[in-house]
Amino acid sequence: MLTGQQRSHIRPGLEVDIVLKQDQRTGKTTRGIVKDILTNSPTHPHGIKVRLQDGQVGRVKSIIGAANS
Repeated sequence: MLTGQQRSHIRPGLEVDIVLKQDQRTGKTTRGIVKDILTNSPTHPHGIKVRLQDGQVGRVKSIIGAANS
């Protein structure tokens, strides 16, 4: 399973688990489909920041795979 620390691994349409800002303390993840990649650097130690299709923003913890479209 891929972690979300490499920007090159993430692209719009992927299904991912993210940690929302308010969930950083607990580590609770939210699953969704990537709409936009918000981090510009190629890597980030806490995960690449993305916006999901439902508008939620968080850092990618794990990549599930291609969305079932």
